[in-house]
Amino acid sequence: MLREPYHFMSLKEEVILLDDYTTKLLSLCCKMSDLLAEGITVVENVYKNREPVPHMKAIYFITPTKKSVDGLIDDFISKSSSRYKAAYVYFTDTCPDNLFNKIKSSCARSIRRCKEISVSFFPYESQVFTLNVPDAFYCCYSPTLENTKDKDAVMEAMAEQIVTLCATLEENPGVRCKSTPLGNASRLAQLVEKKLENYYKTDEQSQIKAKTHSQLIVIDRGFDPVSTVLHELTFQAMAYDLLPIENDTYKYKADGKEKEAILEEDDELWVKIRHKHIADVIEYLTLSSLAHLMKKMPQYRKEITRQVVHLNIAEDCMSKFKANTERLCKTEQDLALGTDAEGQKVKDSMRVLFPVLLNKSHDSYDKIRAILLYIFSTNGTTQENLDKLIQNVQIESDSDMIRNWEYLHVPIISSQQKQPRRDRSSEETFQLSRWTPLIKDVMEDAIENKLDSKEWPYCSQCPPTWNGSGIVSARQKPKASYQDERRSNARLILFVIGGITYSEMRCAYEVSQAYKSCEVIIGSTHVLTPRRLLDEIKSLNKPKDMVCIKDE
Repeated sequence: MLREPYHFMSLKEEVILLDDYTTKLLSLCCKMSDLLAEGITVVENVYKNREPVPHMKAIYFITPTKKSVDGLIDDFISKSSSRYKAAYVYFTDTCPDNLFNKIKSSCARSIRRCKEISVSFFPYESQVFTLNVPDAFYCCYSPTLENTKDKDAVMEAMAEQIVTLCATLEENPGVRCKSTPLGNASRLAQLVEKKLENYYKTDEQSQIKAKTHSQLIVIDRGFDPVSTVLHELTFQAMAYDLLPIENDTYKYKADGKEKEAILEEDDELWVKIRHKHIADVIEYLTLSSLAHLMKKMPQYRKEITRQVVHLNIAEDCMSKFKANTERLCKTEQDLALGTDAEGQKVKDSMRVLFPVLLNKSHDSYDKIRAILLYIFSTNGTTQENLDKLIQNVQIESDSDMIRNWEYLHVPIISSQQKQPRRDRSSEETFQLSRWTPLIKDVMEDAIENKLDSKEWPYCSQCPPTWNGSGIVSARQKPKASYQDERRSNARLILFVIGGITYSEMRCAYEVSQAYKSCEVIIGSTHVLTPRRLLDEIKSLNKPKDMVCIKDE
């Protein structure tokens, strides 16, 4: 779905030139073997010096920036010294007039095709995208950048990127956000709506393309703080929280050797089990391993290797879980929901929290996560109580991981009324996995046409037709063809400013499976883990030059 823009590979050319941005983008969409299958034998960096191959044509897949355009022009500075026979240029976004004119005056004769393909986003999974701008969290929520040109530039850039996603999906969605007096969601939603109008202008009379049967909902990260700090026990979320997985790469030992495995969409087993509860994953992997071992045939070697990788991940997760996390999970669930596993109301949240704070085996991050859940559950606490908690747990140096949530408009000291939730008391869950991310409520309410139009207003005067009665739950019908069926119907896109969690990503798949006629796509500036988020929260009140932003 998100890989459709790459149809231009059918040109069967031999060299492709990339810049740093498109190198990462292409690596998420295809492998070298895929390029070879399309006749691409050489991949080069447009910024670097290269040996000329004047008998070959070249594809330039680059961003419309001065540095990348200069790299293109340098390859065709004169006809006698051209590095390639001809150029086929594809920009990820709209090329500014000054750069386009520079290309026309310098090397127009060498260019056979020049096209803007609108793909300034990163397909992270089949139903998940990111903008790959982790510094947007600081720019959007730090008080040091409020009402500055830096923040304005980031908001404009995010809006442009979101529009390229909509263009790629051929959607002109109705844009809406939660109505709040403060926050970034309303501002970004308005920018996206305006840029969608400009993008879909069809003639000189400024006739706008009609809205498609889709919605784009923009949400601030402070909308659901609980899901960002809770320990999750579904496989993907648990692994990324508890294990040192970096750049989607898991390191493990097998046969006495250090090995690496990439957790990606091409791994069918990973895709099949990543959203399952850890207990179900272990049971599934154990049974599957036994079946493959019984066959012991060469054609099953690849499957057995993947079984080993995921068994290693599951065992590592369970080792961490049994050591410390299991005791935390009950406390966290009770605080998050305000009820225990039997449905009894928690009368004294501090009594629930206290054993975690006294336990010396829990590190400061886990204690801070528990304190935050206590504060979220009580809709804020007193200044005196907060100071005592910080002092008693001896986390003075990390206290901004708690205090700075105020910049996301999450009450830490003052209190406000809790937002109502969908009733999920009849749903079957594990006792330590009772919490459901708030974004799932939004997804289901949007599909069923139950989102209050005053609380979640549209930015445009002509929102799309969204017939909630036409949405049918897959629980009532066979699921065999739900993917093909829903792709031809409505599409719901959600964008969270400041990062999404793996549990929220899982919700997109769950809701898509439950509602046959709607596909849910979720995206954000970047993907979060609890530890990473707390580090980013801590940095919000620091000057920009003292903040180190880690890329994905």
